[in-house]
Amino acid sequence: MKMKPVRRIDREIATHEATELFERCEYGTLSTVGNDGQPYGIPLSYAISGNNIYFHCALTGHKLENIEFNPKVSFSVVGNTKVLPEKFATEYESAVAFGTASEIHGQERIDALMLLVEKYSPDFIKEGRKYIEQQDNATRVFKIEISHMSGKSRR
Repeated sequence: MKMKPVRRIDREIATHEATELFERCEYGTLSTVGNDGQPYGIPLSYAISGNNIYFHCALTGHKLENIEFNPKVSFSVVGNTKVLPEKFATEYESAVAFGTASEIHGQERIDALMLLVEKYSPDFIKEGRKYIEQQDNATRVFKIEISHMSGKSRR
């Protein structure tokens, strides 16, 4: 798939800066589309490692139905923002990744869950590992294999 270039080329950030933004942000928005053509965006906690974004979710739900219909997704994050009322503008930093979502299993699944524990509960690694073992059947884990990433900022 050929991606459109960033419209405001003067605000484009380098891919490594977009990756750093994904690493730094706490939450992102997963966007999917359903079999009726309706788009759906949902905020999620996530972890990024290499060329993959990982997230976990319930066993059933809207986003899962959409991913089953069409695994092509986008995932966006917004970093620091500051409204500039006198300029009718905003300072911002944002990034978006495009890719294909798929459910993961086995060791990759455990590793992804541990990435989430390390990101969100770094002082509770031992407890997190135990929690993962206890709740093993209560969640599904997905990865988004990133095919394209871009970002913009106005500083």
